[in-house]
Amino acid sequence: MKSASVPLSSCERDFLLQSIRSRKRLDGRETYDYRKLKISFGVDRGHCEVQLGRTRVLGQVSCDIAQPKPNRPTEGQLFVNVELSPMASPAFESGRTTEFGVELNRFMERFYVESRAIDVESLCIVAGEKVWSVRVDLHVLDNGGNIADCASIAAITALAHFRRPDVSVIGEEVTIHSPEDRDPVPLSILHMPVCITFGFFDEGELLLVDPTDKEEIIMNGRMIMAMNIHREICGAIMGGGVSLESDQILRCSKIASVKVAEIVALIQEALAEDSKQRAVGKTGLIESDTTPSIITVTSADESDVDITEAVEKATDRQNVSEMSPLSVEETPWEAEFKGPGTAQIGEGGDNSWTVIDDDDEEMEDDDEIEITGVKTNNESAAQRLQQKNGSKGEN
Repeated sequence: MKSASVPLSSCERDFLLQSIRSRKRLDGRETYDYRKLKISFGVDRGHCEVQLGRTRVLGQVSCDIAQPKPNRPTEGQLFVNVELSPMASPAFESGRTTEFGVELNRFMERFYVESRAIDVESLCIVAGEKVWSVRVDLHVLDNGGNIADCASIAAITALAHFRRPDVSVIGEEVTIHSPEDRDPVPLSILHMPVCITFGFFDEGELLLVDPTDKEEIIMNGRMIMAMNIHREICGAIMGGGVSLESDQILRCSKIASVKVAEIVALIQEALAEDSKQRAVGKTGLIESDTTPSIITVTSADESDVDITEAVEKATDRQNVSEMSPLSVEETPWEAEFKGPGTAQIGEGGDNSWTVIDDDDEEMEDDDEIEITGVKTNNESAAQRLQQKNGSKGEN
């Protein structure tokens, strides 16, 4: 499964690969770090927006009464629809589903239904006649890479935030109560599966978590693993031409278990904060304030560093810079004219940069004549002034 995106130049590809081989990423993350995660809720129940870095997915849950399947008369229905619009990326076309969109849609619906994340039997109204049909619509607003993880978080968060109308059955009469008559009923969610995406580079030797859109272009393969907090793998899909060994898959599952536990904890905190705000009458756009900037596997311990020596050296340099400037001694060298705009200081070889033409020599002679004339005029004026003063003294 390969996502469509804008192509990169050869220079960008080489730079990204060289950075990844040096264990560095463009956004400053470590190999197993997630980007900034933010969860927002709307006014209506079942409406949420998840932002993972630059990737944004809007989740909306709705329900309707439908007839059950003949082979499952007591089970409700769950549908997942992922919409990739041109607003998210120029590579997505309006009204045309890409191969990536079809595979992502099937994978999302399959692992949510087959893993029994929702108790579909609780959606039954009348066995064999009427059941609740729950639909999850996921709209990708911006593609910054790793759509699967962001969409899975939006889907399970919207399902947990959704409330269906309460129903009462009297004989053959089914009554759907409004929210004013009876409080809506939450869905029965048994567990929360979340997708974790791994990107492989250099034929599987290098591994990254939560790849960006540019990293997805240059990676050799990917693996999307859906897991819950009980470390149960609900689904997995691999794409690309990289063959993985069992040790690599086990390593990815261990990393995914840590990531899923952190993400589910953030989802539950966001839902609890939303319920608290709604209890006091606050509705509208509610953002989770408990989301950290980066989700990491391990946290680094802070250590005190002795910077006394560095401060002393910096102080010495500052004192030297504040001292009085050094006196400049006069040099015995004199500048010797070598050409227009060129002079020579000290002894050296002949100047080969400029050549004095005849026109330049004539210009220099004219300058000397003008200077001599100025001096002569000044001397004659001084003599006339002295003679005039002398004549006044005699009188």
